[in-house]
Parts: sequence; C-alpha cells; structure tokens
Amino acid sequence: MHRSTDRILTTHVGSLIRPESIRKHLRAKQKGEGYDAAAHAANLKETVAEVVRRQAEVGVDVVSDGEFGKGISWSQYVIERVSGFERRPFNPLTGNPFTKGADRERFTDFYKELDAKDHVETVTDTVAVAPIKYTGQALIQQDIDNFKAALKNVKAVEGFLPVAAPASVIPDRKNEYYKSDEELAEAIGQAMHVEYKQIVDNGLIAQLDDARAAVTYDRMVPPASFQDYRKRVRLYQDVLNRATEGIPTEKLRYHVCWGSWPGPHTTDVPIKDIMDSEVDPSADYMWDAVATIISEKGIEERQPRTPKEWAEIRRKAVTLVEATNLLVMPGRTVARPGEKSENPGIELSPEEINAILEKDRDTFVKHAHTLNDAATVMLKAIDAKDIMGISDAGAAIDEACESCHLIYWYPNEGKNRAGGAPSLKK
Repeated sequence: MHRSTDRILTTHVGSLIRPESIRKHLRAKQKGEGYDAAAHAANLKETVAEVVRRQAEVGVDVVSDGEFGKGISWSQYVIERVSGFERRPFNPLTGNPFTKGADRERFTDFYKELDAKDHVETVTDTVAVAPIKYTGQALIQQDIDNFKAALKNVKAVEGFLPVAAPASVIPDRKNEYYKSDEELAEAIGQAMHVEYKQIVDNGLIAQLDDARAAVTYDRMVPPASFQDYRKRVRLYQDVLNRATEGIPTEKLRYHVCWGSWPGPHTTDVPIKDIMDSEVDPSADYMWDAVATIISEKGIEERQPRTPKEWAEIRRKAVTLVEATNLLVMPGRTVARPGEKSENPGIELSPEEINAILEKDRDTFVKHAHTLNDAATVMLKAIDAKDIMGISDAGAAIDEACESCHLIYWYPNEGKNRAGGAPSLKK
C-alpha cells in the first residue's frame, strides 16, 4: 500500500453508483427473465473501464472498480460465491431482520417512507445448512481482470477491490448446520480468506468492508447490553485476524461505516460508552506500560520488551487515536436515556454535561483534538521504541484528559484548585 509522503494521496470508500445498463442486466438475472450473460460480461468490462477512467480524471489516486461486478449488494453478493447457504421466505413470526433496530422503532414512519423509496437489500432469509466453502474464484477473477485491464489505461497510484469482512457477510444470516454461531463465523472467515488472498495475489489492495461492526450496535442494544455488543465485536475481530493470516498487512485496507444508512441515528454509541470502553482502558494501559515501580522487592523499570508487548501498546495507541475521532462526531449523545451520575454532587449528570456541550461544542471538540494529538505523538514514540518519548506522551495524554474532565465531568473540583478549571483558548 502506497503511503502519502510527498503529498496526500486521495481515495474513497469504494462503492460507486452503478450505471443503468448494469442494473438492467442484474434485474433480468434476479427475475430470471431474458438475462444475457455474455452481454452482461461485455457491458461490465466497459463500465468498469469508464468508472476507473473518471476517477483518475478527477484526481483520485487510489481507485476502485466501483463494486460494479457484485451481483447483489456490498454484503449479500457473497451468497453467489460460497456454498452452504439456502435462501428461504421470511418467517412470518420474525419478519425481515433488515427492518429491525432501535432507530427504526423510534422513527417508524420515516423508515416506512425510506424503504418505499429505496430498495431493501435483504429480501429472504439466508440459512446455513451445509459446510461453508468458497466457490466464487471465477467471479472474483472476472472482477480482478476487468479492473486490471482498466488500470492499464489510466495514471493511478494503485487500485483496491472492496469485499465484505466476515462480520458483514450476509449479516442477517441464520444457522442450522454449525454447533454455534461462533463456528459459523469462523467458517465464513476461512471461506472469505480465499477471496482476500486471490485479490492480493493478483497485485491489488483488498479493502475489507465492515459496516455491520458498527450497525450491529443499533440492532442489538437494547435488549442486549453494550457488553454483549463488545463481545460480538471482539469475536469478529479474532475471526478477521485469522481470515487474513498469511496476507501482507500492507496489502489490506479496513473500512467501517458510521452513519452508513440515511436515518436519524439517535441510538448510536454514546460518549460515555466510548470513554468507558475505549478511551480509559487504552490510556490506563499506556500509562502502566512505562513506569517506575517501587516496592518491597526493589525498583522495577517497567517497559515493553517483547514483540507481543510492543504490539499491544501500539494497538492501545491506535484505539485512542480512533476513539477521539468518534467523540467529536456531531449529534452523539452523552449517555443512554435514564443513566445517572455515579457520584452525584461531585460529577455532573449526563443532562448537565449535555447542556454544556450544546452551549459550546467547539471547546469540547478542541479538547478532543488535543487528546488526539497527544495520542498521535504516543503512537510515533511507540513506533520508534522511544521509552522517554512514550513517558512524555503519557504525561501529555494525562494533561489533556484532566483539563477536559475539569470542565465536563467534575468542574467543582477544579473550582477548588488555584486558578480554577483549565480550558482551551478559542
């Protein structure tokens, strides 16, 4: 994967609007009426060449095939490339799983209007009834060949093909074959490894699209808990890691959508959960990773030493960088409805914090950016294995956290200190 060194390289998330000629062929194929496979293949090659040319013309450096070769949607296409699944009419008692979710329950009328206008991608139940094996080598090779032929005629830095990550493969699938959903997830990961590797072996970047990593929160919580959601995410992180074993990491991109559907998004993960599950544990780990410990046994200079320890502290730094990006997204709530402060009178309630944010969100964003900057410095120090730099970055992270907490979490404590609570200048 090329890096932005002399200038910032431009790219996009991969999917582009299919031309009507492609949609016409796909509609005929789905209906089983007058589908001409040879005409579709010829049209596909022409339209991929055109969309690649247009990307290059407007200055996109790292281009895609627009996902034109996928027979269904960005995630449902896999049904045509693996064995083991059976499609059935929806169970009348459960209905269409695609139309479920907390946001949809709150805004039923809005989503009825949206679904009437847009195509709902899940139209049947998809059930695992046999071993899941990859059978789509010819189909992915067609995508690869069309894309590489198009790349020969443009000046692009490199090309990538978007494909579904294991968690997003036919996401509302059901299981009647494997002993557990975990075993099904693992089988899907191993099947998709074939597709990922085939792309990379042909000299292209594979982008793993994983919108369901984020969207599932809305589908699970409630009735499930945030901890249940995190357990699912960890499961699929492990599946994804095994599905990409043996594939050079520099040949992979990973894309997660937040805001991946045009709805109100009032039920997305609140700030409190991001702080509790991502920001605080990551910062605590880095502070503890480099420290001087004095005990009865003597003095211990704690620092990462093994490759595993260095990899773990780096993962925490990356998590902190990305989590601070999540904090500044407009419209994100402070906490779930009904949540209370754990220490009333000392800590502000979610309602009080939200009132401060609504009055002056720009200052909160600046605090989050300060934390992001400190976490980025930490990441660079970790990559350089600079122990003193890690220690200094840890102090900067601590200062960034505390200056924000003294305004938005426990301002009364700040008022008792000389000079009051610190704040960033606008």
